[in-house]
Amino acid sequence: MTTHATGPLSGLSWLKRGINLGRHNARAVFGAAAIMMFVALLPSIVQLTVLSVLKPDANGAMVVAAISTVLSIVILSPVIGGYLRLIDATEHGRPAVAADVFAPFRQGGDAGRLIGFGLLMTLSYVVIAMVLIGLFGDGLFDWYVKVLNLQQAAGGKVDPAQMPDMPEGTGGLLGLGSILFLFLSGVYAIGFGQVALGRRPIAGAMADGVVGTAKNLLPILLLAIVVVLASIPIGMVLLLVLGVIALIGNLIHPALTMALVLPLYLAMMVALYVVMFGVMYYLWRDICGQETSQDSGPAAPPGPSNQHTVEL
Repeated sequence: MTTHATGPLSGLSWLKRGINLGRHNARAVFGAAAIMMFVALLPSIVQLTVLSVLKPDANGAMVVAAISTVLSIVILSPVIGGYLRLIDATEHGRPAVAADVFAPFRQGGDAGRLIGFGLLMTLSYVVIAMVLIGLFGDGLFDWYVKVLNLQQAAGGKVDPAQMPDMPEGTGGLLGLGSILFLFLSGVYAIGFGQVALGRRPIAGAMADGVVGTAKNLLPILLLAIVVVLASIPIGMVLLLVLGVIALIGNLIHPALTMALVLPLYLAMMVALYVVMFGVMYYLWRDICGQETSQDSGPAAPPGPSNQHTVEL
């Protein structure tokens, strides 16, 4: 399947459409995002439970983390694929319900291909990280093991004064790693879309992801810069709002603080999931997708107005 080069400002378009996602079927889009969020928490809950019960050493903790990562890929990859298809259905006017995120698990689904792509991408992350650390991160692994041992010895609360100094060159390594992570994020978004929506084989989807990202580095970079810059004031406002709510709740009863803050926090996380995967969907559609996906019929007619959309 051919990949397309988009304009430098396409990243802003992906973000705007991601923010406006859900206007056609908000119940399905936001309900499915909530389901996906809770599914994503399950491996972490299992990991924390195992660590608290077994109390392994640093090497054991890394093994538990690796198993948790694999479990997360196996559980979450089909759900993400189902969510992208749900978005595609709502964008083309087809019926969809929140439970459609589990469709790949059903008989005749393709959960195996989605899991396979997720495992391949994770393996790529690990290999690239090992190469970077081997070339530029001398002493980083030993530093990480020391930090883990300190955390276990202190029950998870480490005195900052006891933290060992990071190895020299770590800043440059993190900078290079951030650039490669951005590239791999584009590969994941495009490649996963190809598997879930383009019905491409895993190897072909990976190749499409690499080529598509290489063709669209500028809009992807612009998108990342805008997201980082926007997250600073938005984060400050959210912290202020949560702080005020917590202060008011504590004046009455500490339990009220949790009752007020937790639903707001969960709602924000659901909204973040919707925007994040909306951006992923539109990025794929502009770079690889056609006017209609393989499963879709004709696109739904546009609504009478866009008065409920956000303009950037």
